Amino acid sequence: MKDAGYEIAVFPGDGTGPEVLREGRKVLDGLAEGGAAPWHLTEYPGGGQYYLKTGREWEPEAEAASRTADAILLGAVGWPGASLPNGDLAGRALVLGLREGLDLFANVRPCRLYPGVRHRISGEYREVWSPKFVDMVIIRENTEDLYTPARGRLRRGGETEVAVDTRIITRKGSERVIRYAFELARHRSRGAPGDGVKRVTCIDKSNVMEGCRFFRETYDRVSKEYPEIERDYAYVDAFTQWLVRNPERYNVAVTTNMMGDIVTDLASVLQGGMGFASGGNIGTDHGMFEPVHGSAPKYAGKNQVNPFATFFAVEQMLRWLGGRHQDARLLAQADRLERTLARVLARGGSGTYDQGGTATTSEAGDRVVAALREEPA
Repeated sequence: MKDAGYEIAVFPGDGTGPEVLREGRKVLDGLAEGGAAPWHLTEYPGGGQYYLKTGREWEPEAEAASRTADAILLGAVGWPGASLPNGDLAGRALVLGLREGLDLFANVRPCRLYPGVRHRISGEYREVWSPKFVDMVIIRENTEDLYTPARGRLRRGGETEVAVDTRIITRKGSERVIRYAFELARHRSRGAPGDGVKRVTCIDKSNVMEGCRFFRETYDRVSKEYPEIERDYAYVDAFTQWLVRNPERYNVAVTTNMMGDIVTDLASVLQGGMGFASGGNIGTDHGMFEPVHGSAPKYAGKNQVNPFATFFAVEQMLRWLGGRHQDARLLAQADRLERTLARVLARGGSGTYDQGGTATTSEAGDRVVAALREEPA
């Protein structure tokens, strides 16, 4: 526990990022009502829009703060027309740059459907899914695979003839993210919704790809250290249909970077859409937390987007900080926030446009803060 309080670096970023982080800060202030907050928030500009104005993705003090902060809260990055000279996304330093620079090797994506939230699957079976069927965490390796800089283009005569992206799967990268998944399954109070079994599902394409064979071999080796956790396997193409058809089977899943990027967005439809999807980027010494819906430029400035993904990112951040520093105050606040969010969602009336509701971004935040005042600290 840190008596002086925790330093949280806040990067609102682009588009709707500042709007949802405004509500996240409002909720943090609500949690702190009635007593001194054990955290200090400092906001730093950066991203694509900032690059268009200044020619810089962020300032040196912001980069320094990201390395010394106890946690990072990120809004969103990306803006139309904002690209670096090499074609990369302007603002990349705030996302991929921090993942690489701080070695945030595990991308942790909870997927839980709360009462009162409509999932985003339509069709004749749409009423079958209830909250009791969806409660899993997908762990995605976060520092290698197709997102490494091992890529390029062959240009001759001013035209691109070949573009190459090289997939990198390492022993270190695979082993530590797989071990993270097993540790999470070991300490998670709930098993799979369907049968209560604690299991870790390895998602890969090992019937075709050599990197996936190596990933699965590493999974098999690490899993021997956790005999109480059930092993489970799925080829990624089959997993996409099983995930939607039988979500109750899954407890914790682990996969490589690119495949994880895809299946976690698919999983979000089970929890109500990207407006409820939060992500933690976790390393040995650092953690960055964010709503994963992106900057949504067409909604920027309209006070329409769903802020609940940000609220869940705040809850995830407090829980991680509390566990890392053995701070019961933060763990209690994380529990309080989760209970409050569940109650607000179950009541209804706080749904934004993506849930067929009429609440604005700020109205949803106000209702959560009001409900926090009903929840004992």
